[in-house]
Amino acid sequence: MINVQTFRRRKLQNCKISMVTCYDFWSAKILNQTDIDCLLVGDSLAVVMHGFESTVHATLEMMKLHTAAVVRGAKDKFVIADMPFLTCSKGIEKGMDAVQELMQAGASAVKIEGAGHQAELIAHIVEAGVPVMGHIGLTPQSIHNLGGHKVQGRREGDALKLIDDAKKLEQAGCFAIVLECIPNKLGDCVSRAVGVPTIGIGAGPLTDGQVLVLHDLIGADPDFSPKFLRRYANVNQLVSRAVGGFHDDVTQQAFPALQETYG
Repeated sequence: MINVQTFRRRKLQNCKISMVTCYDFWSAKILNQTDIDCLLVGDSLAVVMHGFESTVHATLEMMKLHTAAVVRGAKDKFVIADMPFLTCSKGIEKGMDAVQELMQAGASAVKIEGAGHQAELIAHIVEAGVPVMGHIGLTPQSIHNLGGHKVQGRREGDALKLIDDAKKLEQAGCFAIVLECIPNKLGDCVSRAVGVPTIGIGAGPLTDGQVLVLHDLIGADPDFSPKFLRRYANVNQLVSRAVGGFHDDVTQQAFPALQETYG
């Protein structure tokens, strides 16, 4: 099983890190049987699992519930849980209360969006013995301030700030940093600028690892197709065909068969 010390070692060995975002017991149980390195219980569950328009609707109660389910399903995996909207912006005491609840739900670490304004809290959490993964670039909790889902760091000043932010996160004690939706060259520059591994999503191939949402990589929603996404299956079509077959068998009185009933 991977642990927090493994991440930096992987970077030194130039061995890529794989991470998948999942939200529930059944999918975590499947992922536990794979070679995937670690799992993220992302606040994107507000969108994927609950149908909201953005991650700002993820509550601490939601995150606790889904984290506990994933941990029960993936007993052999390193599980990171997102700190939901504004839980890191109400002072250290309230932030630590949220960390405690997520860790007691079974998480191995927490992930926090943002850099400069979060550095003090991150350092405090790490000092308390809880591993923290950073997250910069496109930070979905700040989507209203960013003006939508846009690639970040295209301008020189913005790119330099992201590099500086990554350094601040490393200094604060983050064991890894997610880079989301930034140019390929910037993903490389940030990865070279810090000693902790970077895990990219839409940040090019030169980060130290990659993450995708399970539902996205298996093709659960055909309407979601960002440039960075590669689909490895078409579950939408598979499930539709399976349910259609069940419906046909029921209406044609082909299910259940005698061997599928109790005597």
